[in-house]
Amino acid sequence: MTESVVRALYGRAASLNLSSKKINAVPKGVSRLAKLSVLLLNNNSISALPAELLSLQHLVELNLGNNAFKEVPAVLGHLESLKKLYLFSNQITVVPPDVIDGLRNLVLLNLNHNHIQRLPPEIKSLSRLQHLSVLDNKLEEVPVELGHLTMLSEINFTSNSLSWLPKQLCQCKELTKLHVARNKLTSLPEGMGALSKLKVLDVAGNQLSMFPVEFHLLSLKELYYEGNRFVRCEPMLSVQNAEVLTLKELVARLVLREDRNRSSLVHRMLPHYPLLTALLANVSCCAVCLNPFLTTWLECVHFINLKVMKMRSSQTIPVRAVLCSYKCFNTDGHSYYGVATR
Repeated sequence: MTESVVRALYGRAASLNLSSKKINAVPKGVSRLAKLSVLLLNNNSISALPAELLSLQHLVELNLGNNAFKEVPAVLGHLESLKKLYLFSNQITVVPPDVIDGLRNLVLLNLNHNHIQRLPPEIKSLSRLQHLSVLDNKLEEVPVELGHLTMLSEINFTSNSLSWLPKQLCQCKELTKLHVARNKLTSLPEGMGALSKLKVLDVAGNQLSMFPVEFHLLSLKELYYEGNRFVRCEPMLSVQNAEVLTLKELVARLVLREDRNRSSLVHRMLPHYPLLTALLANVSCCAVCLNPFLTTWLECVHFINLKVMKMRSSQTIPVRAVLCSYKCFNTDGHSYYGVATR
């Protein structure tokens, strides 16, 4: 038993700092500190936690950063009072679902600098989580269940292997900072306009060609987007193919237009057809005529000066837009360009 632990026992301490003590195991006696709320074990060589730590039922903050853990210790799933958990700079490859499921009071989770490939769907249990950081790992995907974490204010997925982000991310309405730099993202989820509190977005070093529809309506303070493959505004010859809409698309557009009229028969009857309602749920609107459409559109882009977004830079960014027809595309007075594929 170390001198620090002895002093803590006699003083009935609420916090214990054993960081940088060159220890490879948790000292005996720590589990007897029943009133402990903060335990710092970072910067050591610890590879496992003893089951006796179950007795620390008042523990609120635990720092296990920069140790030798190869997995998230199972005992953590029973420390229900934990609010802050630091596991950065270890050798963790897997986050066990049963451990995550027991950490329902977590407010902060730091898993930076590990070897994690995926987060379990059970992450939805962390309903109070506000800060999630998984920087510098091997994440290949983000679970759609992340959308359940509606109290999240900051997410950091920088330096991973993500090629896409789930649209459910847009349900995290409290999000103020989103860091996804240095991944393999080719697009951002449509619906980001719902993130009305988002102030900082870092997408630098990805493979983006444009920003999603209505991106320019966000109230960003900081935007980092260097090192992507954005489309450029260059005149090119184009061929407009004749539009042949499917019967499904024609009927869908008719139903969607009628549904806008709250006094129409279609609007009154549609709730009685759940399958049809679900089919029409992914509706989009034409950027020119504002009419709805379902599955057939013309991919376009417009170039937005960041000054319009009340940012200091005067650079322009490409923002995606969708049009319902060549008729709208050929209308005078708009600033939308067709997107060429090479």
